[in-house]
Amino acid sequence: MPKFDGGLFESEHVMPPAVRCKTGNLPFELTSFVGRRREIADAKQQLAKSRLVTLTGIGGVGKTRTALRVAAAARRAFDGLWLIELDELQNSAMIAHAVAADLGLHEQSPTAALPLLIKHLADQRFLLVLDNCEHLVDAAAEFADTLLRNCAELRILATSREPLGIGGEVVLRIPPLAVPGADHAPSLQELPGYDAITLFAERAVAEVPEFGLTEQNRVAITQICQRLDGLPLPIELAAARMRVMSAEQILQRLSDRYQILTAGTRRAPTRQQTLRLCIDWSYALCSVAERDMWGRLSVFAGSFELDAAESICASETAPETTLDVVASLIDKSILIREEFGHSVRYRLLDTLRDYGREKLQKAADHEPLQRKHRDWYRKLVLRAEAEWIGPQQGEWIARLTRELPNLRDAISFCLAVPGEEAAALEISAALYPFWFCRGLLTEGQRWLDQSLNLHDGKPTVDLAKALCADSVLADRQGNLPKAASLLDSLRGIAEDTGDTDIYGFVAYTAGQLALHQSDHHQAVEAFENALAAFHADHNGLLFRIGALQGLGLARCLLGDFTRAVACHAEILAVTEPRQEQVYRIYALWALGLARWRSGETIRGADLLKQSLRILRVVDDPLASAWCLEGLAWIAAGERRTQRAAVLMGAAHSRWNAVGSPTVHLPGMVVFHQQCERQSRSALGDRAFAASFRRGARALCADAVTYAIDEHVHAPTDSPRNRISLTKREREVAGLIAQGLTNKAIAGELVIAQRTAQGHVEHVLAKLGFTSRAQIAAWVVEQGKSQRP
Repeated sequence: MPKFDGGLFESEHVMPPAVRCKTGNLPFELTSFVGRRREIADAKQQLAKSRLVTLTGIGGVGKTRTALRVAAAARRAFDGLWLIELDELQNSAMIAHAVAADLGLHEQSPTAALPLLIKHLADQRFLLVLDNCEHLVDAAAEFADTLLRNCAELRILATSREPLGIGGEVVLRIPPLAVPGADHAPSLQELPGYDAITLFAERAVAEVPEFGLTEQNRVAITQICQRLDGLPLPIELAAARMRVMSAEQILQRLSDRYQILTAGTRRAPTRQQTLRLCIDWSYALCSVAERDMWGRLSVFAGSFELDAAESICASETAPETTLDVVASLIDKSILIREEFGHSVRYRLLDTLRDYGREKLQKAADHEPLQRKHRDWYRKLVLRAEAEWIGPQQGEWIARLTRELPNLRDAISFCLAVPGEEAAALEISAALYPFWFCRGLLTEGQRWLDQSLNLHDGKPTVDLAKALCADSVLADRQGNLPKAASLLDSLRGIAEDTGDTDIYGFVAYTAGQLALHQSDHHQAVEAFENALAAFHADHNGLLFRIGALQGLGLARCLLGDFTRAVACHAEILAVTEPRQEQVYRIYALWALGLARWRSGETIRGADLLKQSLRILRVVDDPLASAWCLEGLAWIAAGERRTQRAAVLMGAAHSRWNAVGSPTVHLPGMVVFHQQCERQSRSALGDRAFAASFRRGARALCADAVTYAIDEHVHAPTDSPRNRISLTKREREVAGLIAQGLTNKAIAGELVIAQRTAQGHVEHVLAKLGFTSRAQIAAWVVEQGKSQRP
């Protein structure tokens, strides 16, 4: 193909076209179009301002259908519009000829097609839709650039799996259709709010006219759409199977999704007739380095950050190119870029991850890469443990929360490969403070149990730490027999080794068990022994603070308030200079409890509220439950019984969420019982139950706001009133639900990207959420509840 310099070839004579083009050639739609309102509006708006708009996205995401909708919506603004399908064109030199032929411009002389096109389009307000440019992207970019430079009124709307990369181009990413988050099970009434499910349902009706969404099939259909990442093509292929299978059967067979999703329409392009061919097409468009990186990145579960990719997946021959290859895979719509606060993460859709992993396994590179993955995350966890009592704690909590899928994969690898059991134990035990502060008590025990069951029993400090962590987590969930059995095993190791560090873990574990058995004198003795064993270095500081906390609680329950206050004051003296948050929260709670028990009610309530304010930054469900419950006790003593009932309900829902019994310290059950008795007596059973339910159904952010007296009304479970978002924050939530990034939100609202990021973080904090997917699900639920 000749190089274009932006003008006509002077040596060539241009003949007028033999046939003048028609108004347009957009095909009529044969099936319904679902969703994409935001994307269509954005593209139409950009076409009014920019002369080249490119819709990008992975194959099967619906770029072509969206482009056709955009073109149809913008029809009145143009004298003519024309769809040019490039998917079957293999010769890059033939683009201009193919476009000219599609427009009906027949050459009557040796004149080149490109000057002929320029002559024809020069004075027309015309929209050219160039569909499927990715396999000819360089030639398509050159062709588009030349036309735009010579045809002042021309607009081009392109679809491609990667941008054309020329000046003036506006790139709009077409995301998958909305699906419920993995942690959200929508009700039958909520399902139509998710475009992916609506698409499946509409295509299923076309195959089975009597099909409908029901309570019986809603879970299976939701999981089908989740497994298929909300991608329209595979969802349509899956729905086509409804002719011969039930939704449950389709879901069961999606483990081999490439085999089951082969029922495409005969009229579809060859590459889109099966999911496998569609992804093969994307793979073929990648360079060798990109294909290699695609396979390597499949080792990650969920999303990952650049530091992990550079350490685990870098090429041995050119490690410095990792960033460039990752950026190229984003451009080609293989990787999805996501923002989490100040962090940028990358993600392969599950469908693309499975494909990449298959390629990796064929190359026999999967297990070595899994080992590198495990080693990197092991180091990450050990670093987090070492820095837990410090200013980075909040960042570590957020990072480990984001990395949970990868941490689970790393532990699972260790458990599945003989000889790796010790690493599984080390990782699981090092995550003990994380399991605890995130309320992941059951999960933490599961990994610790599995690791302990496979361990060879060789007495080590890691084994002692794991037994200690498992026992304390069991305490918190009320499983005292299990906790006692683990303590016996720990004692046996200490006696076999005589190791003073292991005796420290024995004392700490014994103190926790005694505290939960209401043997407060024994708890005091055990925790004092633990304090003597654990020093204030980075290895022992975590358990030393825990021992001080347990000692202070035991002394408080014995009525020794002076020494109880001293223990918690010592914790604050250690944690505050280090800018630690989690143990400071518990220390303030315990101090508040001690002050209240000693008759200083106002001071006690102030300390509990101070703890809750810190909890707005660090979401610890157990700590928030204790603080809400403590304020309920104080409210009941002040005869504010409705407030007490609401706060008890809010605390109950937090405990229930992590599988912990309400008020799991037996020595404090009497306060809970007295509070409930006083509130029921004053309110009556019905009013008490109503207030309790109101608190239990409130979002965490609203319950905390109410508890610290930032508004006087009790939180309500009404979706209209229970969210305390500002008008701008609600706008941001709506844009998140539409799939916009922070950068796109900033552009939409005409604000700085940092400001948009701040709004997103505020929305997450106020709603008590940890992901954008949860915000999207909440927005859908709000829309449903507010319809008349």
